[in-house]
Amino acid sequence: MFATYLIGLREGLEATLVVSILVAFLVKSQRRDRLPQVWGGVGLAVALSVLFGWLIEYTSTSLLARSEDRELFEAVTSVAAVVFVTWMIFWMRRAARTIAGELRGRLTEALAVGSLAVAGMAFLAVIREGLETALIFYSAAQGAAGDSGPLLALLAGIASAVAIGVGLYFSALRINLSAFFTWTGALLILVAAGILKYGVHDFQEAGVLPGLNDLAFDISATLDPSTWYAALLAGMFNVTPAPSVLETVAWAAYAVPVLALFLRRPASPAGATAPAPSAAAAGVTEPTGTASASPRA
Repeated sequence: MFATYLIGLREGLEATLVVSILVAFLVKSQRRDRLPQVWGGVGLAVALSVLFGWLIEYTSTSLLARSEDRELFEAVTSVAAVVFVTWMIFWMRRAARTIAGELRGRLTEALAVGSLAVAGMAFLAVIREGLETALIFYSAAQGAAGDSGPLLALLAGIASAVAIGVGLYFSALRINLSAFFTWTGALLILVAAGILKYGVHDFQEAGVLPGLNDLAFDISATLDPSTWYAALLAGMFNVTPAPSVLETVAWAAYAVPVLALFLRRPASPAGATAPAPSAAAAGVTEPTGTASASPRA
């Protein structure tokens, strides 16, 4: 359940920070009359994200009659989730320094257009995180049918993200966003590696890939699947005591290079010596150090 909590926390905080930047800019610009459009766009994005998650679950459990089709569907969604996780992690690391200024510029343009443009911008800013969350959650929670634990963990992660975002907005919290996104990004890469391993297993069960019974190793005697710690490892990172050779190769081929690339310190842009002034003006500092959001005038 920690994996789904981490997904909710990470994705929820990204969405919360985006909304905080938009709200802070409107408040500082004396445009509180546009806040209902922002919240309307956010609400619509959340509703569609929930609908998307339900549609994925309904497709898997009700529309696909054959077990082979369900395995194939789960495998495809797992691979798609890994792609989204990887893209999201590296995108956030690259865009974090300029996201506040970019959002303020787009919102300025939207204000000039009208209410629908403001709502549309808020919607687009949140819907990406929502759809990613639904897809990644479905892939991470596979095998927990009938268990409400993963869903509760996801909701707890989102609630924690909202609480952190509110604390940042009202200057009640100081958090090192750079460290937060680095550590959660590294953990999510391991979660994604486990999702990919699960997807390869589903491809093997669907008959698309060979080698289902070719085990890389079997440590069932040491890592008893019935123990709590084995269940914890399986739930967090899909570590199983008897994986196939192809599963193990897929896990290592993804986790090792992606983790190395992510932890490598990115080169600083030429001439970049300080955070963008626009981000500080928005009230949410970039995740390059300890952030203290104080957007209220």
